[in-house]
Amino acid sequence: MSNFVFVLDTNKRPLDPVHPGTARHLLNQGKASVFRRYPFAIILKEACPDAPVQDLELKFDPGSKTSGIAIKQGNKVIFGAELQHRGQQIKDALLSRRQLRRGRRNRKTRYRKARFLNRTRPDGYLPPSLQHRVDTVLTWVNRFCRLAPIGSIAQELVRFDLQLMQNPEISGVQYQQGELQGYEVREYLLEKWSRKCAYCGVENVPLEIEHIQPRSKGGSDRVSNLSLACNPCNQAKGNQDIREFLAGKPDLLNRILKQAKSPLKDAAAVNSTRWALFNALKATGLPISSGTGGQTKFNRTRLNLPKTHWLDAACVGQIDSLLFLASKPLLIAAKGHGTRQMCGTDKYGFPSRHRSRIQVHKGFQTGDIVAATVTTGKKIGSYVGRVLCRASGSFDIATKAGRVAGVSHKYCNPIHRKDGYAYTF
Repeated sequence: MSNFVFVLDTNKRPLDPVHPGTARHLLNQGKASVFRRYPFAIILKEACPDAPVQDLELKFDPGSKTSGIAIKQGNKVIFGAELQHRGQQIKDALLSRRQLRRGRRNRKTRYRKARFLNRTRPDGYLPPSLQHRVDTVLTWVNRFCRLAPIGSIAQELVRFDLQLMQNPEISGVQYQQGELQGYEVREYLLEKWSRKCAYCGVENVPLEIEHIQPRSKGGSDRVSNLSLACNPCNQAKGNQDIREFLAGKPDLLNRILKQAKSPLKDAAAVNSTRWALFNALKATGLPISSGTGGQTKFNRTRLNLPKTHWLDAACVGQIDSLLFLASKPLLIAAKGHGTRQMCGTDKYGFPSRHRSRIQVHKGFQTGDIVAATVTTGKKIGSYVGRVLCRASGSFDIATKAGRVAGVSHKYCNPIHRKDGYAYTF
């Protein structure tokens, strides 16, 4: 079953989300109209000031590249989404701008007074690529609050000492033998080694934690000395030194040794933004709770759920049971709002084209989601996707199957106006 449908009354007051069949019935009877396509919402043609509503819980699993979103009504998960960030694209764009400016200033050879010591940054400053993650999540919090009666927010944040809460007398080695034993380290290793065996690359099999330098030969239990291996590889290596075990595979040996010492970039990004996101969510005025990554994985394993971002979001915090009424998440990809660069450059940084300030052509602008039914010519067929506009009226449409070029604006009907995001199911 797909996600539940958001409902507003004629005064735009959020009501309880309804089953897609109920929404279809209201639309067919003329009692409601489509308010928004993504996420799908309808608006009633009458006010319902006395209609009771049940507070919903909005849950987030923040990630470096993709964040999971789930909306829970009691123990029922009625909506799921996955939000793809564009932090790396922002970083690459800023790097390109810096290189172009540096090259131009060096070519002009004029004296510029040093300014690298007279700039200050405010407290809590984050680079644009990291601040983007906070801003996009907060944008969707505000959107969901306008579409549904959100009563609280849950975020995967920090590790609380849950064992101490349950047993005040706990101490020493007992901390290593609780319900969450090994979950934090194992989750870290799964992300670091991409859920594959470090030696043979096999996926979707039980993976074991393996010491790169055997403990019997002085190896430590530090995370930098741990990797993941399938059972056959782990047994074959035994307590051999990794250089001896991979003597005939120098490329694989160098890759493993390099990856073992490399920092986990994505984990660092999440760690840098988690408190900024927590404080931003707190500023909304809604009650906010948090849970740990180990607790999320423990809940997901206990409920026998597959590893996906939106299911991780549903498992954040303290939960007893979950009933999933939504099985297919809405996939949201941040695309930005274009660029202000007026002079396009080639790959060497030299000016190659001029960009017009006019963004709207024939009633459309690049980024709109349209449905086009072409009846004549070489492009006969139906297409749905994001449109790339030109002043000539000949548009390109980016669909799931690929890019369709040369579609006239006369065949295009808008489905969803540009808002900086692309949507798929």
